[in-house]
Amino acid sequence: METYTLFSLGALIGFIIHFTFHAVSPLIARRHKSVVNIFVAEKASATEKHSNKYSPKVFVPDILARWPWPRRINPHFAVVKEESVAWMESFGAFSPKAQHAFNRCDFSRLACLTYPMAKRDHIRPCCDFMSLVFVIDEYSDASEPSEVRKQKDVIMDALHNPHKPRPKGEWIGGEVARQFWELTIRNASKQSQKRFVATFDEYLEAVAQQAIDRSGHRIRDITSYFDIRRDTIGGKPAIALLELGLDIPDEVMSHPAIQEMALAAVDMISIGNDITSYNLEQSRGDDSHSIITIVMNEIGTDVNGAMLWAQDFHTKLEQKFHAAMAALPQWDEPLNSQVKEYCNGLGQWVRGNDDWEFEGGRYFGNRGVEIKEKRWMALMPKQRKNGTPEIGPVLVDSSQL
Repeated sequence: METYTLFSLGALIGFIIHFTFHAVSPLIARRHKSVVNIFVAEKASATEKHSNKYSPKVFVPDILARWPWPRRINPHFAVVKEESVAWMESFGAFSPKAQHAFNRCDFSRLACLTYPMAKRDHIRPCCDFMSLVFVIDEYSDASEPSEVRKQKDVIMDALHNPHKPRPKGEWIGGEVARQFWELTIRNASKQSQKRFVATFDEYLEAVAQQAIDRSGHRIRDITSYFDIRRDTIGGKPAIALLELGLDIPDEVMSHPAIQEMALAAVDMISIGNDITSYNLEQSRGDDSHSIITIVMNEIGTDVNGAMLWAQDFHTKLEQKFHAAMAALPQWDEPLNSQVKEYCNGLGQWVRGNDDWEFEGGRYFGNRGVEIKEKRWMALMPKQRKNGTPEIGPVLVDSSQL
Protein backbone atom coordinates (compact mmCIF):
# COMPACT_ATOMS: atom_id res chain seq x y z
CA MET A 1 0.00 0.00 0.00
CA GLU A 2 1.52 3.28 -1.09
CA THR A 3 1.87 5.89 1.64
CA TYR A 4 2.54 9.57 1.45
CA THR A 5 6.18 10.62 2.00
CA LEU A 6 5.77 14.37 2.13
CA PHE A 7 4.67 15.97 5.35
CA SER A 8 2.57 19.09 5.44
CA LEU A 9 3.84 21.97 7.52
CA GLY A 10 1.13 21.19 10.06
CA ALA A 11 2.28 17.59 10.34
CA LEU A 12 5.91 18.72 10.77
CA ILE A 13 4.92 21.13 13.52
CA GLY A 14 2.87 18.39 15.17
CA PHE A 15 5.92 16.10 15.11
CA ILE A 16 8.13 18.77 16.69
CA ILE A 17 5.52 19.40 19.36
CA HIS A 18 5.21 15.66 19.99
CA PHE A 19 8.97 15.22 20.38
CA THR A 20 9.34 18.23 22.63
CA PHE A 21 6.37 17.28 24.80
CA HIS A 22 7.83 13.88 25.58
CA ALA A 23 11.16 15.49 26.49
CA VAL A 24 9.73 17.64 29.26
CA SER A 25 9.20 16.33 32.74
CA PRO A 26 5.91 14.92 34.10
CA LEU A 27 5.95 17.76 36.62
CA ILE A 28 5.67 20.31 33.84
CA ALA A 29 2.84 18.33 32.25
CA ARG A 30 0.98 18.18 35.58
CA ARG A 31 1.29 21.92 35.96
CA HIS A 32 -0.31 22.43 32.56
CA LYS A 33 2.68 24.11 30.94
CA SER A 34 3.03 21.86 27.95
CA VAL A 35 4.89 23.02 24.89
CA VAL A 36 1.67 22.75 22.89
CA ASN A 37 0.00 25.32 25.13
CA ILE A 38 2.89 27.73 24.60
CA PHE A 39 2.84 27.14 20.85
CA VAL A 40 -0.87 27.69 20.32
CA ALA A 41 -0.99 30.65 22.70
CA GLU A 42 1.80 32.39 20.82
CA LYS A 43 0.22 31.60 17.47
CA ALA A 44 -3.14 32.81 18.70
CA SER A 45 -1.77 36.14 19.91
CA ALA A 46 -0.14 36.69 16.54
CA THR A 47 -3.03 35.65 14.32
CA GLU A 48 -6.30 35.86 16.22
CA LYS A 49 -8.00 39.16 15.44
CA HIS A 50 -11.66 38.35 16.01
CA SER A 51 -11.44 38.67 19.79
CA ASN A 52 -9.59 40.90 22.23
CA LYS A 53 -10.18 38.49 25.09
CA TYR A 54 -7.65 35.72 25.58
CA SER A 55 -9.00 32.16 25.57
CA PRO A 56 -6.98 29.00 26.25
CA LYS A 57 -5.96 27.36 23.00
CA VAL A 58 -6.41 23.72 22.05
CA PHE A 59 -4.17 21.90 19.57
CA VAL A 60 -5.99 19.82 16.93
CA PRO A 61 -3.59 17.11 15.72
CA ASP A 62 -3.53 16.07 12.09
CA ILE A 63 -4.01 12.39 12.80
CA LEU A 64 -4.37 11.43 9.13
CA ALA A 65 -1.33 13.29 7.79
CA ARG A 66 0.05 10.04 6.35
CA TRP A 67 -3.18 8.12 5.75
CA PRO A 68 -3.06 6.93 2.12
CA TRP A 69 -6.79 7.06 1.38
CA PRO A 70 -7.68 10.44 -0.18
CA ARG A 71 -10.88 12.43 0.24
CA ARG A 72 -13.64 11.14 -2.04
CA ILE A 73 -17.36 11.82 -2.13
CA ASN A 74 -20.16 9.78 -3.64
CA PRO A 75 -21.37 11.16 -7.00
CA HIS A 76 -25.01 10.79 -5.87
CA PHE A 77 -24.48 13.17 -2.93
CA ALA A 78 -26.70 16.05 -4.04
CA VAL A 79 -29.69 13.86 -4.95
CA VAL A 80 -29.64 11.54 -1.94
CA LYS A 81 -29.05 14.41 0.46
CA GLU A 82 -32.22 16.14 -0.71
CA GLU A 83 -34.19 12.90 -0.36
CA SER A 84 -32.79 11.95 3.03
CA VAL A 85 -33.20 15.41 4.57
CA ALA A 86 -36.86 15.53 3.46
CA TRP A 87 -37.38 12.03 4.86
CA MET A 88 -35.89 12.96 8.23
CA GLU A 89 -37.87 16.19 8.49
CA SER A 90 -41.12 14.28 7.87
CA PHE A 91 -40.94 12.67 11.33
CA GLY A 92 -40.99 15.93 13.28
CA ALA A 93 -38.43 14.46 15.69
CA PHE A 94 -37.17 17.91 16.67
CA SER A 95 -38.41 21.46 16.95
CA PRO A 96 -37.89 23.63 13.83
CA LYS A 97 -34.88 25.28 15.50
CA ALA A 98 -33.27 21.97 16.45
CA GLN A 99 -34.09 20.47 13.05
CA HIS A 100 -32.31 23.38 11.39
CA ALA A 101 -29.23 22.67 13.52
CA PHE A 102 -29.57 18.95 12.71
CA ASN A 103 -29.59 19.73 9.00
CA ARG A 104 -26.51 21.93 9.35
CA CYS A 105 -24.61 18.90 10.62
CA ASP A 106 -24.94 17.53 7.06
CA PHE A 107 -25.17 13.83 7.89
CA SER A 108 -25.72 12.92 4.25
CA ARG A 109 -22.28 14.39 3.57
CA LEU A 110 -20.89 12.06 6.23
CA ALA A 111 -22.46 9.09 4.45
CA CYS A 112 -21.25 10.15 1.02
CA LEU A 113 -17.71 10.74 2.27
CA THR A 114 -17.52 7.38 4.04
CA TYR A 115 -19.22 5.33 1.30
CA PRO A 116 -17.93 7.13 -1.81
CA MET A 117 -18.17 4.05 -4.04
CA ALA A 118 -21.62 2.90 -2.91
CA LYS A 119 -24.22 2.43 -5.63
CA ARG A 120 -27.35 4.57 -5.81
CA ASP A 121 -29.53 1.90 -4.15
CA HIS A 122 -27.08 1.61 -1.26
CA ILE A 123 -25.99 5.18 -0.57
CA ARG A 124 -29.49 6.46 0.26
CA PRO A 125 -29.93 3.94 3.13
CA CYS A 126 -26.47 4.94 4.35
CA CYS A 127 -27.62 8.57 4.53
CA ASP A 128 -30.72 7.54 6.47
CA PHE A 129 -28.57 5.44 8.80
CA MET A 130 -26.54 8.50 9.74
CA SER A 131 -29.70 10.41 10.62
CA LEU A 132 -30.97 7.47 12.67
CA VAL A 133 -27.85 7.12 14.82
CA PHE A 134 -27.71 10.85 15.51
CA VAL A 135 -31.39 10.86 16.47
CA ILE A 136 -30.51 8.11 18.92
CA ASP A 137 -27.53 10.14 20.11
CA GLU A 138 -29.58 13.27 20.75
CA TYR A 139 -32.41 11.49 22.56
CA SER A 140 -30.26 9.13 24.61
CA ASP A 141 -28.01 11.97 25.79
CA ALA A 142 -31.08 13.69 27.24
CA SER A 143 -32.69 10.57 28.78
CA GLU A 144 -32.39 8.62 32.01
CA PRO A 145 -30.93 5.08 31.80
CA SER A 146 -34.33 3.40 32.09
CA GLU A 147 -35.65 5.45 29.18
CA VAL A 148 -32.60 4.69 27.03
CA ARG A 149 -33.23 1.00 27.67
CA LYS A 150 -36.79 1.41 26.40
CA GLN A 151 -35.50 3.23 23.33
CA LYS A 152 -33.23 0.29 22.58
CA ASP A 153 -36.11 -2.18 22.84
CA VAL A 154 -38.24 -0.08 20.49
CA ILE A 155 -35.54 0.17 17.86
CA MET A 156 -34.60 -3.50 17.91
CA ASP A 157 -38.25 -4.49 17.62
CA ALA A 158 -38.52 -2.20 14.59
CA LEU A 159 -35.47 -3.81 12.96
CA HIS A 160 -36.88 -7.29 13.52
CA ASN A 161 -40.30 -6.23 12.19
CA PRO A 162 -39.63 -3.70 9.42
CA HIS A 163 -43.00 -4.21 7.74
CA LYS A 164 -45.06 -3.92 10.92
CA PRO A 165 -46.58 -0.48 11.68
CA ARG A 166 -45.31 1.03 14.92
CA PRO A 167 -47.81 1.64 17.77
CA LYS A 168 -49.38 5.07 18.04
CA GLY A 169 -47.77 7.29 20.65
CA GLU A 170 -44.48 5.38 20.57
CA TRP A 171 -41.14 7.20 20.63
CA ILE A 172 -40.43 8.45 17.12
CA GLY A 173 -37.10 6.62 16.93
CA GLY A 174 -38.94 3.35 16.36
CA GLU A 175 -40.54 4.54 13.14
CA VAL A 176 -37.30 6.15 11.93
CA ALA A 177 -35.53 2.81 12.44
CA ARG A 178 -38.35 0.83 10.81
CA GLN A 179 -38.43 2.92 7.65
CA PHE A 180 -34.64 2.97 7.39
CA TRP A 181 -34.42 -0.80 7.62
CA GLU A 182 -37.39 -1.45 5.34
CA LEU A 183 -35.62 0.54 2.62
CA THR A 184 -32.19 -0.96 3.30
CA ILE A 185 -33.13 -4.64 3.07
CA ARG A 186 -34.59 -4.21 -0.41
CA ASN A 187 -31.05 -4.28 -1.83
CA ALA A 188 -28.94 -5.77 0.96
CA SER A 189 -27.24 -9.15 1.02
CA LYS A 190 -28.33 -11.59 3.72
CA GLN A 191 -24.87 -11.55 5.28
CA SER A 192 -24.86 -7.75 5.59
CA GLN A 193 -28.34 -7.81 7.13
CA LYS A 194 -27.32 -10.40 9.70
CA ARG A 195 -24.16 -8.57 10.72
CA PHE A 196 -25.84 -5.17 10.81
CA VAL A 197 -28.63 -6.28 13.17
CA ALA A 198 -26.17 -8.03 15.48
CA THR A 199 -23.77 -5.08 15.69
CA PHE A 200 -26.58 -2.55 16.01
CA ASP A 201 -27.85 -4.43 19.05
CA GLU A 202 -24.34 -4.20 20.55
CA TYR A 203 -24.24 -0.49 19.75
CA LEU A 204 -27.56 0.18 21.50
CA GLU A 205 -26.54 -1.91 24.51
CA ALA A 206 -23.41 0.21 24.86
CA VAL A 207 -25.46 3.42 24.54
CA ALA A 208 -27.61 2.16 27.42
CA GLN A 209 -24.46 1.52 29.48
CA GLN A 210 -23.18 5.00 28.60
CA ALA A 211 -26.40 6.43 30.02
CA ILE A 212 -25.71 4.58 33.28
CA ASP A 213 -22.15 5.96 33.33
CA ARG A 214 -23.44 9.48 32.68
CA SER A 215 -26.08 9.22 35.38
CA GLY A 216 -23.45 8.07 37.89
CA HIS A 217 -20.89 10.69 36.76
CA ARG A 218 -18.47 7.86 36.01
CA ILE A 219 -15.18 8.57 34.26
CA ARG A 220 -13.71 5.29 33.03
CA ASP A 221 -10.05 4.34 32.74
CA ILE A 222 -8.47 4.09 29.31
CA THR A 223 -8.86 0.33 28.92
CA SER A 224 -12.49 0.09 29.97
CA TYR A 225 -13.30 3.20 27.96
CA PHE A 226 -12.14 1.61 24.71
CA ASP A 227 -14.10 -1.52 25.59
CA ILE A 228 -17.35 0.45 25.50
CA ARG A 229 -16.38 3.15 22.99
CA ARG A 230 -15.88 0.56 20.26
CA ASP A 231 -19.62 0.09 20.41
CA THR A 232 -20.98 3.54 21.37
CA ILE A 233 -19.28 5.12 18.35
CA GLY A 234 -21.58 3.08 16.08
CA GLY A 235 -18.65 2.10 13.88
CA LYS A 236 -19.41 -1.62 13.76
CA PRO A 237 -22.89 -1.35 12.20
CA ALA A 238 -21.53 1.44 10.00
CA ILE A 239 -18.88 -0.82 8.48
CA ALA A 240 -21.46 -3.61 8.17
CA LEU A 241 -23.13 -1.35 5.59
CA LEU A 242 -19.98 -1.69 3.49
CA GLU A 243 -21.26 -5.22 2.81
CA LEU A 244 -24.66 -4.27 1.38
CA GLY A 245 -23.62 -5.45 -2.07
CA LEU A 246 -21.16 -8.10 -0.91
CA ASP A 247 -21.55 -11.72 0.13
CA ILE A 248 -18.59 -12.54 2.35
CA PRO A 249 -19.09 -15.72 4.43
CA ASP A 250 -18.53 -15.78 8.19
CA GLU A 251 -15.42 -17.95 7.98
CA VAL A 252 -13.72 -15.33 5.82
CA MET A 253 -14.95 -12.29 7.74
CA SER A 254 -13.67 -13.87 10.96
CA HIS A 255 -10.10 -14.13 9.60
CA PRO A 256 -7.71 -12.53 12.16
CA ALA A 257 -6.32 -10.02 9.64
CA ILE A 258 -9.78 -8.75 8.67
CA GLN A 259 -10.84 -8.57 12.31
CA GLU A 260 -7.68 -6.64 13.20
CA MET A 261 -8.28 -4.15 10.40
CA ALA A 262 -11.91 -3.63 11.38
CA LEU A 263 -11.05 -3.11 15.05
CA ALA A 264 -8.25 -0.67 14.24
CA ALA A 265 -10.57 1.26 11.92
CA VAL A 266 -13.27 1.54 14.58
CA ASP A 267 -10.72 2.72 17.16
CA MET A 268 -9.33 5.32 14.73
CA ILE A 269 -12.84 6.58 14.03
CA SER A 270 -13.46 6.83 17.79
CA ILE A 271 -10.27 8.77 18.45
CA GLY A 272 -10.91 11.13 15.56
CA ASN A 273 -14.41 11.84 16.79
CA ASP A 274 -13.27 12.38 20.37
CA ILE A 275 -10.63 14.86 19.24
CA THR A 276 -12.99 16.97 17.17
CA SER A 277 -16.02 16.75 19.47
CA TYR A 278 -14.20 17.42 22.75
CA ASN A 279 -14.41 21.22 22.68
CA LEU A 280 -18.14 21.33 22.07
CA GLU A 281 -18.86 18.58 24.59
CA GLN A 282 -16.75 20.11 27.37
CA SER A 283 -18.55 23.43 26.88
CA ARG A 284 -21.86 21.63 27.43
CA GLY A 285 -20.64 19.57 30.38
CA ASP A 286 -20.95 16.29 28.46
CA ASP A 287 -17.32 15.28 27.97
CA SER A 288 -17.02 12.36 30.40
CA HIS A 289 -17.36 9.87 27.49
CA SER A 290 -14.30 11.11 25.59
CA ILE A 291 -10.76 9.78 25.36
CA ILE A 292 -9.48 13.33 25.89
CA THR A 293 -11.15 13.60 29.30
CA ILE A 294 -10.23 10.00 30.15
CA VAL A 295 -6.53 10.57 29.43
CA MET A 296 -6.43 13.88 31.31
CA ASN A 297 -7.97 12.18 34.31
CA GLU A 298 -5.83 9.02 34.23
CA ILE A 299 -2.35 10.34 33.50
CA GLY A 300 -2.74 13.83 34.94
CA THR A 301 -2.07 15.92 31.85
CA ASP A 302 -3.82 18.90 30.29
CA VAL A 303 -6.04 18.96 27.21
CA ASN A 304 -3.12 19.40 24.81
CA GLY A 305 -1.19 16.61 26.43
CA ALA A 306 -4.25 14.40 25.97
CA MET A 307 -4.48 15.45 22.32
CA LEU A 308 -0.88 14.35 21.80
CA TRP A 309 -1.57 11.06 23.57
CA ALA A 310 -4.49 10.47 21.20
CA GLN A 311 -2.30 11.29 18.22
CA ASP A 312 0.35 8.80 19.37
CA PHE A 313 -2.23 6.08 19.92
CA HIS A 314 -3.77 6.75 16.52
CA THR A 315 -0.36 6.30 14.87
CA LYS A 316 -0.03 2.87 16.51
CA LEU A 317 -3.48 1.92 15.22
CA GLU A 318 -2.47 2.96 11.70
CA GLN A 319 0.52 0.62 11.94
CA LYS A 320 -1.71 -2.23 13.09
CA PHE A 321 -4.11 -1.59 10.22
CA HIS A 322 -1.37 -1.64 7.57
CA ALA A 323 0.29 -4.72 9.06
CA ALA A 324 -3.01 -6.61 9.06
CA MET A 325 -3.73 -5.53 5.50
CA ALA A 326 -0.34 -6.84 4.39
CA ALA A 327 -1.13 -10.17 6.06
CA LEU A 328 -4.36 -10.76 4.16
CA PRO A 329 -4.37 -14.10 2.34
CA GLN A 330 -5.69 -14.61 -1.17
CA TRP A 331 -9.06 -16.20 -1.84
CA ASP A 332 -10.60 -17.45 -5.06
CA GLU A 333 -12.54 -14.99 -7.14
CA PRO A 334 -14.99 -13.33 -6.86
CA LEU A 335 -14.48 -13.56 -3.08
CA ASN A 336 -10.99 -12.08 -3.15
CA SER A 337 -12.22 -8.94 -4.92
CA GLN A 338 -15.06 -8.56 -2.43
CA VAL A 339 -12.63 -8.77 0.50
CA LYS A 340 -10.43 -6.13 -1.12
CA GLU A 341 -13.46 -3.88 -1.63
CA TYR A 342 -14.47 -4.27 2.02
CA CYS A 343 -10.96 -3.60 3.35
CA ASN A 344 -10.55 -0.59 1.09
CA GLY A 345 -13.91 0.61 2.43
CA LEU A 346 -12.52 0.46 5.97
CA GLY A 347 -9.66 2.74 5.01
CA GLN A 348 -11.99 5.11 3.20
CA TRP A 349 -14.31 5.23 6.22
CA VAL A 350 -11.48 6.50 8.43
CA ARG A 351 -10.69 9.26 5.95
CA GLY A 352 -14.29 10.20 5.24
CA ASN A 353 -15.17 10.49 8.89
CA ASP A 354 -12.29 12.91 9.46
CA ASP A 355 -13.28 14.97 6.42
CA TRP A 356 -16.88 15.31 7.58
CA GLU A 357 -15.93 16.35 11.10
CA PHE A 358 -14.40 19.51 9.64
CA GLU A 359 -16.75 20.00 6.67
CA GLY A 360 -20.02 19.42 8.53
CA GLY A 361 -21.25 22.01 11.00
CA ARG A 362 -21.70 19.78 14.05
CA TYR A 363 -18.47 20.54 15.90
CA PHE A 364 -17.02 23.74 14.44
CA GLY A 365 -19.94 25.58 12.88
CA ASN A 366 -18.74 27.34 9.74
CA ARG A 367 -15.07 27.38 10.77
CA GLY A 368 -14.23 23.70 10.33
CA VAL A 369 -12.11 24.11 7.20
CA GLU A 370 -10.20 26.99 8.81
CA ILE A 371 -9.53 25.00 12.00
CA LYS A 372 -8.45 21.98 9.94
CA GLU A 373 -5.85 24.18 8.26
CA LYS A 374 -4.61 26.07 11.33
CA ARG A 375 -4.79 23.09 13.70
CA TRP A 376 -5.75 25.10 16.77
CA MET A 377 -8.94 26.50 18.29
CA ALA A 378 -10.04 28.46 21.33
CA LEU A 379 -11.41 26.52 24.28
CA MET A 380 -15.13 27.29 24.32
CA PRO A 381 -16.58 28.70 27.55
CA LYS A 382 -18.86 26.57 29.70
CA GLN A 383 -22.52 27.01 28.86
CA ARG A 384 -25.07 27.82 31.50
CA LYS A 385 -27.90 25.34 31.83
CA ASN A 386 -31.27 27.01 32.27
CA GLY A 387 -34.03 24.51 32.96
CA THR A 388 -34.56 21.36 30.89
CA PRO A 389 -32.66 21.62 27.60
CA GLU A 390 -34.50 21.06 24.33
CA ILE A 391 -33.80 17.72 22.68
CA GLY A 392 -31.73 18.06 19.56
CA PRO A 393 -28.52 19.73 18.42
CA VAL A 394 -27.76 23.42 18.89
CA LEU A 395 -25.90 25.54 16.35
CA VAL A 396 -22.27 26.07 17.28
CA ASP A 397 -21.29 29.69 17.95
CA SER A 398 -18.25 29.82 15.66
CA SER A 399 -17.11 33.14 17.14
CA GLN A 400 -16.12 31.27 20.32
CA LEU A 401 -13.63 29.17 18.40
